[in-house]
Amino acid sequence: MNERVLHSYGILDQLRLPHGLYLASSSKDYHYVWLRDSFYMSLPYLEQNNQFYEMTYHRILDLFREYEWKLDIHTVQKPREQWEYIHSRYSASEVREIDTPWGHAQHDAIGAILWGIGMGQSKGKRIIRDEKDHEIVQKLVGYLGCVEYWEDADNGMWEEWREVHSSSVGACVAGLQAVRDIVFVPEEWITKGYQALGNLFPRESSDRPFDLAQLSLIYPYQVLAGEEAKVIVNQVETHLLRERGVIRYKGDSYYSTVEQEGRHHDLPFYYGTEAEWTFGLPWLALCHLELGNGKKAKQYITQTEKVMLNDGSLPELYLAKSAEYNSNTPLGWGSAMYILAKERYERIV
Repeated sequence: MNERVLHSYGILDQLRLPHGLYLASSSKDYHYVWLRDSFYMSLPYLEQNNQFYEMTYHRILDLFREYEWKLDIHTVQKPREQWEYIHSRYSASEVREIDTPWGHAQHDAIGAILWGIGMGQSKGKRIIRDEKDHEIVQKLVGYLGCVEYWEDADNGMWEEWREVHSSSVGACVAGLQAVRDIVFVPEEWITKGYQALGNLFPRESSDRPFDLAQLSLIYPYQVLAGEEAKVIVNQVETHLLRERGVIRYKGDSYYSTVEQEGRHHDLPFYYGTEAEWTFGLPWLALCHLELGNGKKAKQYITQTEKVMLNDGSLPELYLAKSAEYNSNTPLGWGSAMYILAKERYERIV
């Protein structure tokens, strides 16, 4: 196995907690477990027989058992306050909700978990252990229907201001489709999702014409393919691709080089100062593999390896136009995306 891939697996091993979920990073700021990060960090194990994938989803299902009372409320009553939504971020060891004000409305995280459950089951993994797990999956489906994910403004993948995000809608569509053979999913809820995607295309949201998060519509969810997928990839490459990574969207203030002046300005204030996220490079490689562009995928894998640190770690991001990176290093999500891109490319070659 390639040395960089081996090291990347080692990073996932270090970040995996005894209960099966993952720290986002070993940094102090990211000493939490996010459903979304654990989802992406578990993907390299989807087709492996080492129980790591199952461990992740069994702990997630146990988490939802503990918060089943919340699902029971919000399968019949739409959340009104932020804290009422199913949380995406939890304490590391006890996996408890954190009461810090946060953008808790993150429908893509719920869609991701449903997709992961459905894909695990389809690969012969025993994700659903008993009738209670089955009930929890059914209630997660009911939750997405109750919140009307196809038109409910959420905080999205980047956990910021609320809009209807195509990446969130697409994750929910994919998740609902993935569990149709496990639980009852009203066809109307999938149809409305696709209609919302069509109305938004090719935009991510009303404020963002293009966004790194849209790559999820191609990989892993495959809700966009062919010419539509090419449009999204081209937008990201044309407007968001940088030397050391991909900016999340134009005007992103998080780790902007002018962030010290506040994050409350209009988006154009931050143009040209946005941080470059390294996992965008292997993500583009994966999207090109979906499109059959092996040569282009290889270029992005090589570019990913160039921005790795000497020990093979991938920082979360580099500051704009510089070799300075932030403290969230290594970022497990980035290591997972590199493994996925490198292994898939080598299988094809």
